[in-house]
Amino acid sequence: MRRVILSGSTFEERIGYARAVVDGDWVHVSGTTGFDYATMTIADDVVAQAEQCLANIGWALTEAGASFADVVRVTYYLPDAADFEACWPALRRVFGEVRPAATMLECGLSDPRMRIEIEVTARLGG
Repeated sequence: MRRVILSGSTFEERIGYARAVVDGDWVHVSGTTGFDYATMTIADDVVAQAEQCLANIGWALTEAGASFADVVRVTYYLPDAADFEACWPALRRVFGEVRPAATMLECGLSDPRMRIEIEVTARLGG
């Protein structure tokens, strides 16, 4: 059984993707940035963006019937790897007990205001 979850982000509509896809026991959350989707605004600070990414992902997981405790894989994308360490406390707060497999990549993002993007995979009942 496949189900899509939409957040209302203008990016989802313009590009043609879902915030998350539930496929059987698996929840695939798209790369999620620090935009506040209600206002389509984004903070300048990388830590504030990381916190908003986590809030956006938490919402998607809840809509899917999952939580951060179900996350088995997380990938971090940052245009500047030097920004990553500042985000660690926020990430540790959410993933410290869960200990998912993780990767951090330094790469360009689609909007120069974006300083971090986070993608997760979760398994329901995991």
